[in-house]
Amino acid sequence: MAKAASAADRHAGKLERIAAEVRRLARAGAPVSFRKSAVSHQVPKANDPKRDDDKVDLTALTEILELDPERRLCVAEAGVTFEQLVDATLPHGLMPTVVPELKTITVGGAVAGCSLESGSFVYGGFHDGCGRYEVITARGDVLQATPEAVNPDDRLLFEMLHGTFGTLGILSAVSFRLVPAKPFVKVAYERFATVAELQAAIRRHADRRDVDFLDGFAHGPSSYVLNAGKLVDEAPYAHRYDWTRVYCESTTRRREDYLRTKDYFFRYDHGVTNVHPRSALGRLLSGGLFGSSQVLRLAERFPWLLPSKPAVTVDLFLPFSSVDQFLCWFDDEFSFYPLWCVPYRRVRDYAWLDPRFYAGLADDLFLDVAVYGMKQRDGRNDYRTIDEKVLELGGVKTLISHNYLTESEFWSVWNRASFDRVKARTDPDNLFRDLYEKTRAPAEAAAR
Repeated sequence: MAKAASAADRHAGKLERIAAEVRRLARAGAPVSFRKSAVSHQVPKANDPKRDDDKVDLTALTEILELDPERRLCVAEAGVTFEQLVDATLPHGLMPTVVPELKTITVGGAVAGCSLESGSFVYGGFHDGCGRYEVITARGDVLQATPEAVNPDDRLLFEMLHGTFGTLGILSAVSFRLVPAKPFVKVAYERFATVAELQAAIRRHADRRDVDFLDGFAHGPSSYVLNAGKLVDEAPYAHRYDWTRVYCESTTRRREDYLRTKDYFFRYDHGVTNVHPRSALGRLLSGGLFGSSQVLRLAERFPWLLPSKPAVTVDLFLPFSSVDQFLCWFDDEFSFYPLWCVPYRRVRDYAWLDPRFYAGLADDLFLDVAVYGMKQRDGRNDYRTIDEKVLELGGVKTLISHNYLTESEFWSVWNRASFDRVKARTDPDNLFRDLYEKTRAPAEAAAR
């Protein structure tokens, strides 16, 4: 009890300091951004205006405030990383409903940035397992948002924080549920020659719930692998993919695999399909030390090295009924592989999406098709080409990378009325920027 009280006292002190800093910076009237202890997992952008912002210091928000194994509940400050989190929960035989693929993604970042992973075919996004958000407004007030709040504005704040990248306030703490875990994961690699066969297998597993994890790869137009993972108590061996081995490549060769549960969670920490270092020699010499966080940290430190025309890195959520059409189009247009494919259950309709997005949508499953590291063609804006096709097929993309949608296109997908309603309460002077403004590509890039 004394330890819990101490954690609560420390957290209260942090809130006071952050709120005071926000109020001080707000008096200047210029937009602000956040300084965090973990690296940002948004795709780095050349000429990103937020680099010149004054920063609110959030580096202290790195503590797990409560872990209750009996209630299967965890409360963590927003800067807690998922590596830190699973190190705390796995000894109790528990895990979050969804664990994003990179060790230094934080619980706050997972909410604000739409994190998903191979548990998403059951649970949706990480945020769908959350029950309370603590938010610091641009006026320095601290709000508690829950889906059951009596105040409808608190309920809407809870619904809208997901996918809004800090534009509605500072997420300072998150309460979320845990589910049972086991020491190992056994993965069966199921191979298919057509998209239809892949989709049928996803549907079968999703309906039967006979596995705990599902993701996969399109390795080519007639080569698909579904990675079906199941938690198990024992394993004859345990592979790791944090040095010379590349998980994506292993799925083309192996029939099955065993990993320790933590190693399964972070099997992509050196990259999903765009692995760093790329060469086998590079991985041998430095692969154990050089993961995704180091690559992103270098981009933060040396932004002038970023290309003016970035490679395409984007997650695309396609209604399950549109997947075949999209992948056929994508092969004709780009023929770029491999693509990471993650089934995502439509747990509920999100308030941050415009009602027009859901009109006529019958699909209960989406497929996240992740295009990572595709070099753009000369004289073309391939981001824009993909954006147009996704809109045509009734899909939506996450905003982790370069957004070339026009403002009217953007607000035909995202819910402007709800965003503006919450914004008027939590950030009426636009200290944290508008969502479209914060995520759109710079004007000079959009013109190319």
